[in-house]
Amino acid sequence: MASENSTVVTEFILLGLTQSHNIQLLVFVLVLIFYLIILPGNFLIILTIRSDPGLTAPLYFFLGNLAFLDASYSFIVAPRMLVDFLSEKKVISYRGCITQLFFLHFLGGGEGLLLVVMALDRYIAICRPLHYSTVMNPRACYALLLALWLGGFVHSIIQVALILRLPFCGPNQLDNFFCDVPQVIKLACTDIFVVELLMVFNSGLLTLLCFLGLLASYAVIICRVHRSSSEGKNKALSTCTTHVIIILIMFGPAIFIYTRPFRAFPADKVVSLFHTVIFPLLNPVIYTLRNQEIKASMRRLLNQHLA
Repeated sequence: MASENSTVVTEFILLGLTQSHNIQLLVFVLVLIFYLIILPGNFLIILTIRSDPGLTAPLYFFLGNLAFLDASYSFIVAPRMLVDFLSEKKVISYRGCITQLFFLHFLGGGEGLLLVVMALDRYIAICRPLHYSTVMNPRACYALLLALWLGGFVHSIIQVALILRLPFCGPNQLDNFFCDVPQVIKLACTDIFVVELLMVFNSGLLTLLCFLGLLASYAVIICRVHRSSSEGKNKALSTCTTHVIIILIMFGPAIFIYTRPFRAFPADKVVSLFHTVIFPLLNPVIYTLRNQEIKASMRRLLNQHLA
């Protein structure tokens, strides 16, 4: 008799974003244009922060890492999705599916924790300015960076470990354009109630708690800034508002996908498209458009190379 966690399925068939060839073509063109325009912008942000000696504050250090995480995150789903749009049969191997799922949650979890770290950075800068340079020293920044990468790894490896214990012996059609937990575990040939509960706790509950904690922390920071009469009040408000926009953009779709029982909804694929492809590329751009120092540094960098 086969062992309980044996896996017979060797590949999954992705049903894709839509069955309409016209819509597929439209989405392919729009995503490709968006990808080719915004992705270089993310790398330009990283290059600007790395090359400008004036952008050494922890805020820019973490922003550079956000751009790197988002660019890396977009490589997990978007390139394969674009190739699949042109393929008649969309197939991904079992190992490829698990690998995609691992990196999706590894980088996604790391980015969520990075937003928590950026909130901590703004809280200390605004509410404890006299201690800022002491607390947020380079060693502390690198320690926080290591912690968030480790946290993303632990979050993801738990997801993968739970899925690897499931037997897949029959249906192999994933109703999505990439591999993710809600669709994969529904194909298991066993009762998934306990696993689903653990998945919702690991992804959904933690995402919701981080989201509510971040909103509460920025509410405190913004109230403190409003009561302040310092010259940097407008700049601090602009920075915090930008952070809140990014939090809503990232955590909104994640809460929709992971904080409920894994049942299919009509909006799932559209939300997943924005969550895995569109928003990750937009996040650093939104920061940059609202940050005068980075925009000025970018102009100087471009002028140097064009001169």
